[in-house]
Amino acid sequence: MDNILIVRLSSLGDIVHTLPAFAALRRSFPAARIRWAVEQPGREILDLVPGIDEIVVVGRKIWQQNIRDLGRRDQTAFDFQGLVKSALLVLMSRSRRTVGFARENCREPLAAAFYKEKLPPFSEADLHVISKNLRLLSLVGIREEKYEFPVVIPEDLRKSVLGKLSRLGYTARQRLLLLNVGAAWETKRWFADRWVELLGLVKPQGAFPLILWGSRLEKTLALAVGERTATAVAPYLSVREVLALLRMATLLVSGDTFVLQAACALNVPVVGLFGPTNPRRNGPFAASDRTVSSEVRCGPCYKRTCPTLECLKAISVSAVATAVKASWSGAAGK
Repeated sequence: MDNILIVRLSSLGDIVHTLPAFAALRRSFPAARIRWAVEQPGREILDLVPGIDEIVVVGRKIWQQNIRDLGRRDQTAFDFQGLVKSALLVLMSRSRRTVGFARENCREPLAAAFYKEKLPPFSEADLHVISKNLRLLSLVGIREEKYEFPVVIPEDLRKSVLGKLSRLGYTARQRLLLLNVGAAWETKRWFADRWVELLGLVKPQGAFPLILWGSRLEKTLALAVGERTATAVAPYLSVREVLALLRMATLLVSGDTFVLQAACALNVPVVGLFGPTNPRRNGPFAASDRTVSSEVRCGPCYKRTCPTLECLKAISVSAVATAVKASWSGAAGK
């Protein structure tokens, strides 16, 4: 196989979860030219991944995409996303082989109509999305379950982030305890009062707690928690800077977000809070990682909004504090 096109446009966490499939393709076809089609935000991740020969940035309006950017006829194109938009890009690439999931396993079933080769349908119950992505490679003879994330953090990027931390009072003698209080989905956003209560219970000796945020809404939440607990709040960080920061951390506490998934990829110990999503499908995979989730009748629902937020309410501060203390003790002892 001489030419490969990977289509995984978004989201940031899903891009992270596709990296092991890329790594398997690179190992299996070391001489192949591999392109990756992605939307602009995801490029910051891929720029830190050696072995991608070309990153093709795709705009919101795919019909304006230059078809020549998408590859050549003697190419195998993989759609890991399973959307009509991503499937159309695979079709537009004019690749000799186009590979995707069956309609039962596509996020938008219509997408499967655009693939020449489809993986037979399978049950996704409790199957991690990383394993789902790796399974697609069986259509080209690759069968493995290795979770490899070939992300490289440049030294100048690490030093730049370290400088920002120093201005917040961080010293190299301290261990970073990161708390990612925000999330794009309302249903993944644990309550400010509970973050405040958690920080009152968990302040390990020698730790430097730091609150992370992404959007403006998350910043408001982060500043409120920081002010009420006298905890440092991170400045705005790019995606690249977040990855560099995570590499320095001793422990991350977070909901089911890109930050959590990136930490897992970088082998950073985590405590994950899971409300509407299934931790066995989306969560951490290291034996030492911990998750706190709720068993509610309506879950996991994968809904972005909810009138009751019962799954979040069922995540108690005491359960999270217990997990954080146990994880910190194990991580700090390494």
